Amino acid sequence: MGDSQNLTPAEQIALAREQFDGGTDFSLAVEEEFALLDPETLTMVNRFEEIVEGARGSALEPNLAGELIASEVEIKTGRCETFAEAARLIPLRRTQLLEITDPLGLELAAVGTHPWAAWQDQRIIDTPHYRRNDEILKYVVWRNNTFGLHVHVGIKGVDRAIWVCNALRNYLPTLLAISSSSTFIEGVYSHLHSARSQVFTKMFPRCGIPDAFEDWNDYEGYVRFLYDTQSIDEHTQLWWSVRPHLAYPTVEIRICDAQPTAEESVALSALIYALTARLARAIDEREPIVWQPRRLLEENFWRAIRHGMDGELIDLEGKRVVSARQAAEDLVAYVLPVADELGVTPFLKLPERNSAQRQQALHAEGVPVFDIYKDIVRSVRPGTHV
Repeated sequence: MGDSQNLTPAEQIALAREQFDGGTDFSLAVEEEFALLDPETLTMVNRFEEIVEGARGSALEPNLAGELIASEVEIKTGRCETFAEAARLIPLRRTQLLEITDPLGLELAAVGTHPWAAWQDQRIIDTPHYRRNDEILKYVVWRNNTFGLHVHVGIKGVDRAIWVCNALRNYLPTLLAISSSSTFIEGVYSHLHSARSQVFTKMFPRCGIPDAFEDWNDYEGYVRFLYDTQSIDEHTQLWWSVRPHLAYPTVEIRICDAQPTAEESVALSALIYALTARLARAIDEREPIVWQPRRLLEENFWRAIRHGMDGELIDLEGKRVVSARQAAEDLVAYVLPVADELGVTPFLKLPERNSAQRQQALHAEGVPVFDIYKDIVRSVRPGTHV
C-alpha cells in the first residue's frame, strides 16, 4: 500500500541513503493483490472496509493493506529473513484472508485483471495517499483495476542497490512472460498475455522499465529534479517495474501479474529473490553485466505482454531470438548457484503452462469466460493445484 509521505523530500532521500547503507542483504517481503468478488456473479464489489474491520485484532491485521480501489485487497508476508519463511507465509496469509472473507460472503481472485468488471463501478478508497493519486492522475488511475505480485529484496549499500536495479531491468520481460495471467479485460478477449501490463505501465507516468542510473548520486539527482519541479510530491509516484524503495532498504520488483495459486506465487517469488541475490553477487565479484538500453528492453517487454510464454524473446547480448520458455529455463540455470546457497532451490519451479496460457487454451475450447474465471477463483485457496 502506498502511504502518504510525511517527510520532506530532502528528509526522505536522506533516510533512504541511511537505511540502504545500514541495511541487510537478502531479507525479503512478498505482497499479493486480490480482487474482492460477489460469490454468485463473481463481479468486483466495493467492500474493502468490511475486511479491515473483520481483521481487527487478528494476526492478519498488520499485514493487510488497501490498494487503490475498494474492490481490492493486498496481503503481505512482512519482513522475512529467509526464503523458506516467506514460502511458509504466502499460503498462510491467504488462509488468514479467507478466514475473514468467507464469513463476509466474499470470494477472491488473483490474476492480473478482472475479465469483465467495469472500472466505472469501482470506488477509490478514502485515504490521503489514494485521494492524492486520484487528484493528480484522474482517468489514468480510474482505469487501473489491476492486480500484481511485488517482491522486496534487501540490498545493502546505495550504489549497490542502483546497480542491482540496473541489472534486473534486463530480466523484467522474462519475469513478466513467466507470470502473465491477464488475457481477459473489460469484457473482451484481448489476445494479450498480460493486459494488466498494457493498462498499467503504458498509462501511468514514470512506469514500466526505467533508465539505468550510473550510481546513487545520479538517481538521487533525478529524484530531486522530480521533487523540485513539482512532478512528484510522494516517492511512491515512481511507479517503475523495478525501483530502489525510498522508505525501506529494498529493491522492489513490481513487474509481475498476480498469481492464481499460492504454489505459483511461491515459485515466482523464489525466482525473483534468487535472481536479485545472484545479480548482487555478480556485482560484488565484478562480473560483466551489460545495462541494456531501455529502447531494446521495451521490445522484449512488448513481446512478453503480447505473447507471454507462447512467444519469443530477444537474447540482446547474443542478438538472436529464443523461445520465452528457453529464456525462462536459462534464467533458472543462471540463478541456481545462489539459489542453492540461500536454500531457494526446492521452491524453484517453472509452470508447465502459466495462467494466461491456461485461460487461452480454455477459451479456444469454447469454455465460457465465467467458468474460466470461476476456476481461477477456486484456485486461490491454498492446497489447490492447477
